[in-house]
Amino acid sequence: MYAKPRIFKGRIWLVDKDNIDTDMIFHNKHLHITKLEEMAPFTFGNLDGWQDFPQKAQNGDLLLVGGNFGSGSSRQQAVDCFEALGIPVIIGESFGAIYKRNAINAGMALLECPGLMTSGLASGDEIEVDLETGKIVCSAKSIELQGKPFSQVQMDIYQAGGLFEYGKTVS
Repeated sequence: MYAKPRIFKGRIWLVDKDNIDTDMIFHNKHLHITKLEEMAPFTFGNLDGWQDFPQKAQNGDLLLVGGNFGSGSSRQQAVDCFEALGIPVIIGESFGAIYKRNAINAGMALLECPGLMTSGLASGDEIEVDLETGKIVCSAKSIELQGKPFSQVQMDIYQAGGLFEYGKTVS
Protein backbone atom coordinates (compact mmCIF):
# COMPACT_ATOMS: atom_id res chain seq x y z
CA MET A 1 0.00 0.00 0.00
CA TYR A 2 1.32 3.43 -0.94
CA ALA A 3 1.31 6.33 1.48
CA LYS A 4 2.07 9.01 -1.12
CA PRO A 5 -0.07 9.30 -4.25
CA ARG A 6 1.08 7.53 -7.38
CA ILE A 7 -1.63 9.01 -9.61
CA PHE A 8 -1.88 12.75 -10.18
CA LYS A 9 -4.41 14.80 -12.07
CA GLY A 10 -3.82 18.44 -12.78
CA ARG A 11 -3.36 21.39 -15.08
CA ILE A 12 -0.12 21.40 -17.01
CA TRP A 13 2.51 23.98 -17.82
CA LEU A 14 4.36 23.04 -20.99
CA VAL A 15 7.86 24.49 -21.25
CA ASP A 16 8.66 23.61 -24.85
CA LYS A 17 12.42 24.19 -24.70
CA ASP A 18 15.36 21.82 -24.53
CA ASN A 19 18.53 22.20 -22.46
CA ILE A 20 17.07 24.30 -19.65
CA ASP A 21 19.92 24.37 -17.18
CA THR A 22 19.83 24.78 -13.43
CA ASP A 23 20.85 28.44 -13.71
CA MET A 24 17.69 29.11 -15.72
CA ILE A 25 15.61 27.20 -13.19
CA PHE A 26 17.09 28.83 -10.09
CA HIS A 27 19.63 31.58 -10.77
CA ASN A 28 22.95 31.38 -8.96
CA LYS A 29 22.45 34.85 -7.47
CA HIS A 30 19.79 33.27 -5.21
CA LEU A 31 21.83 30.30 -3.97
CA HIS A 32 22.00 31.85 -0.51
CA ILE A 33 18.32 30.89 -0.17
CA THR A 34 18.18 27.48 1.45
CA LYS A 35 14.77 27.54 3.15
CA LEU A 36 12.17 25.79 1.03
CA GLU A 37 9.44 28.28 1.89
CA GLU A 38 11.55 31.13 0.43
CA MET A 39 12.45 29.51 -2.91
CA ALA A 40 9.21 29.65 -4.91
CA PRO A 41 9.39 33.28 -6.16
CA PHE A 42 12.73 32.64 -7.86
CA THR A 43 11.70 29.62 -9.94
CA PHE A 44 12.48 30.16 -13.65
CA GLY A 45 13.72 33.66 -12.81
CA ASN A 46 16.42 33.34 -15.48
CA LEU A 47 14.32 31.62 -18.17
CA ASP A 48 13.16 34.00 -20.88
CA GLY A 49 9.38 34.22 -21.02
CA TRP A 50 8.86 32.28 -17.79
CA GLN A 51 9.84 34.79 -15.09
CA ASP A 52 6.19 35.17 -14.03
CA PHE A 53 5.67 31.42 -13.63
CA PRO A 54 5.74 31.54 -9.79
CA GLN A 55 2.86 34.02 -9.78
CA LYS A 56 0.78 31.94 -12.22
CA ALA A 57 1.45 28.39 -11.01
CA GLN A 58 -0.95 26.88 -8.54
CA ASN A 59 -0.49 24.14 -6.00
CA GLY A 60 -1.03 20.80 -7.78
CA ASP A 61 -0.12 22.00 -11.27
CA LEU A 62 2.09 19.65 -13.27
CA LEU A 63 5.19 20.66 -15.23
CA LEU A 64 6.04 19.24 -18.66
CA VAL A 65 9.50 20.00 -20.03
CA GLY A 66 11.70 19.26 -23.03
CA GLY A 67 14.93 17.33 -23.31
CA ASN A 68 17.92 17.56 -20.99
CA PHE A 69 15.98 19.52 -18.38
CA GLY A 70 18.13 20.49 -15.41
CA SER A 71 21.49 20.19 -17.11
CA GLY A 72 24.40 22.02 -15.56
CA SER A 73 25.33 22.32 -11.91
CA SER A 74 23.98 20.25 -9.08
CA ARG A 75 22.22 22.98 -7.10
CA GLN A 76 19.48 21.44 -4.99
CA GLN A 77 17.39 24.63 -5.15
CA ALA A 78 16.64 23.84 -8.81
CA VAL A 79 14.77 20.76 -7.58
CA ASP A 80 13.35 22.12 -4.36
CA CYS A 81 11.86 25.31 -5.88
CA PHE A 82 9.20 23.20 -7.60
CA GLU A 83 8.25 21.57 -4.31
CA ALA A 84 8.02 25.08 -2.83
CA LEU A 85 5.53 25.97 -5.59
CA GLY A 86 3.46 22.83 -4.95
CA ILE A 87 4.38 21.19 -8.27
CA PRO A 88 4.13 17.47 -7.40
CA VAL A 89 5.34 15.99 -10.71
CA ILE A 90 7.73 16.99 -13.48
CA ILE A 91 7.41 15.07 -16.74
CA GLY A 92 10.16 15.54 -19.28
CA GLU A 93 11.53 14.27 -22.56
CA SER A 94 14.75 13.67 -20.62
CA PHE A 95 16.64 15.09 -17.65
CA GLY A 96 20.21 16.09 -16.97
CA ALA A 97 21.89 13.24 -15.08
CA ILE A 98 22.72 15.18 -11.93
CA TYR A 99 19.31 16.86 -11.82
CA LYS A 100 17.55 13.53 -12.21
CA ARG A 101 19.57 11.96 -9.41
CA ASN A 102 19.04 14.97 -7.11
CA ALA A 103 15.29 14.92 -7.75
CA ILE A 104 14.94 11.20 -7.15
CA ASN A 105 17.09 11.42 -4.02
CA ALA A 106 14.87 14.25 -2.74
CA GLY A 107 11.76 12.11 -3.28
CA MET A 108 10.42 14.24 -6.13
CA ALA A 109 8.17 12.59 -8.70
CA LEU A 110 10.11 12.81 -11.96
CA LEU A 111 8.88 10.91 -15.02
CA GLU A 112 10.54 10.59 -18.43
CA CYS A 113 8.38 10.50 -21.55
CA PRO A 114 10.11 10.67 -24.94
CA GLY A 115 7.85 12.30 -27.54
CA LEU A 116 6.17 14.52 -24.99
CA MET A 117 6.82 17.78 -26.86
CA THR A 118 5.19 16.54 -30.09
CA SER A 119 2.17 15.00 -28.36
CA GLY A 120 -0.26 17.90 -28.93
CA LEU A 121 -0.46 18.82 -25.25
CA ALA A 122 -0.48 22.52 -24.34
CA SER A 123 -0.30 24.63 -21.21
CA GLY A 124 -3.67 24.62 -19.50
CA ASP A 125 -4.59 21.08 -20.54
CA GLU A 126 -5.50 18.70 -17.77
CA ILE A 127 -3.79 15.33 -17.61
CA GLU A 128 -3.67 12.30 -15.40
CA VAL A 129 -0.33 10.61 -14.82
CA ASP A 130 0.37 7.27 -13.14
CA LEU A 131 3.92 6.98 -11.78
CA GLU A 132 3.69 3.22 -11.44
CA THR A 133 2.63 2.51 -15.03
CA GLY A 134 4.07 5.63 -16.71
CA LYS A 135 0.72 6.24 -18.40
CA ILE A 136 -0.15 9.87 -19.19
CA VAL A 137 -3.69 10.67 -20.37
CA CYS A 138 -5.38 13.85 -21.55
CA SER A 139 -9.00 12.76 -21.94
CA ALA A 140 -10.17 16.08 -23.41
CA LYS A 141 -7.78 15.69 -26.35
CA SER A 142 -7.84 11.87 -26.51
CA ILE A 143 -4.08 11.81 -25.99
CA GLU A 144 -2.44 8.85 -24.32
CA LEU A 145 1.32 8.68 -23.82
CA GLN A 146 3.56 6.05 -22.37
CA GLY A 147 6.27 7.37 -20.10
CA LYS A 148 8.91 5.32 -18.36
CA PRO A 149 7.32 3.91 -15.20
CA PHE A 150 9.08 4.31 -11.88
CA SER A 151 11.49 1.51 -11.08
CA GLN A 152 10.81 -0.21 -7.77
CA VAL A 153 13.70 1.58 -6.05
CA GLN A 154 12.59 4.97 -7.43
CA MET A 155 9.09 4.29 -6.09
CA ASP A 156 10.50 3.20 -2.74
CA ILE A 157 12.63 6.38 -2.43
CA TYR A 158 9.67 8.54 -3.50
CA GLN A 159 7.33 6.81 -1.04
CA ALA A 160 9.87 7.17 1.79
CA GLY A 161 10.17 10.90 1.14
CA GLY A 162 13.75 10.84 -0.09
CA LEU A 163 16.91 8.77 -0.10
CA PHE A 164 17.85 9.45 3.52
CA GLU A 165 14.44 8.35 4.77
CA TYR A 166 14.55 5.33 2.45
CA GLY A 167 17.96 4.39 3.89
CA LYS A 168 16.43 4.18 7.36
CA THR A 169 13.95 1.55 6.13
CA VAL A 170 16.49 -0.80 4.59
CA SER A 171 19.08 -0.88 7.36
